[in-house]
Amino acid sequence: MSNKTVYDKSDQLGSIIYISHGGGPWPLLDDPRHKNLIEFLKEIPHTLIPPSAILVISAHWEEETATVQSGPKPGMFYDYSGFPEETYRITYPAPGHPELAARITASLGSKAIKAHLDEQRGFDHGLFVPLLLMYPAANIPCLQLSLTNKLDPAAHIRLGKALRELRHENLLIIGSGSSFHNLRAFREAPTPETTALNLGFENWLRDTLTNERISEADREQWLVNWPDAPGARYCHPREEHLLPLHVCYGVAGRAVDRVVEVEYMERTASMYIWSMPG
Repeated sequence: MSNKTVYDKSDQLGSIIYISHGGGPWPLLDDPRHKNLIEFLKEIPHTLIPPSAILVISAHWEEETATVQSGPKPGMFYDYSGFPEETYRITYPAPGHPELAARITASLGSKAIKAHLDEQRGFDHGLFVPLLLMYPAANIPCLQLSLTNKLDPAAHIRLGKALRELRHENLLIIGSGSSFHNLRAFREAPTPETTALNLGFENWLRDTLTNERISEADREQWLVNWPDAPGARYCHPREEHLLPLHVCYGVAGRAVDRVVEVEYMERTASMYIWSMPG
């Protein structure tokens, strides 16, 4: 299966995207199971306005309170184990953006969301894996925003809402996780039953984010109640890879403009793109 755009009503270029970063660092090793994902990540920058900075909400960073990476030259955080030795020598020497980090923290605070800065945190693979494929020159300032460790979907939508003032500042906001994240399932061959669970959740998620007949209050409630969706807990035994999507939706505040379906590691995941005209 090649990548398939299953919904597209955009006439502008996107500035908020939710993506899968794949299985650990495998996409950087040209793993054949990630061929479609690699292709998507390499091609998607051509549809985006060149950003002046990139903010990544990574599934691989959880804190008690929202935390913003603020170092001027973030190092590397190899938050995986058991991979080939060369994956621990990967570098992504993009500069940080302390000024933007301070502004983000202030914006969150102004909406009564506790937040603080972390000058020591390095780039985890939720950032450096996709960005090495998307922007390999590593010359765009980057920073990360953590999830909060209670994993409350409503709280992550509120987190996104608090960042709405940043939407039109040529900032690319990336939610880096995956709409399918069941590690045990990745180690097993798909069956008709598990494929139905995978696609059932994908169809529900796509309808939730594209349906223009529902109010934003209803859309938000559907996302908050995501465990009630078909196949939800099969696709997400733990929700940390889904919640970056909630932050992205909170920032955008409306139906998505484009959905691209990608098959990798014998499972289907979807990428969501919002256009933010100036």
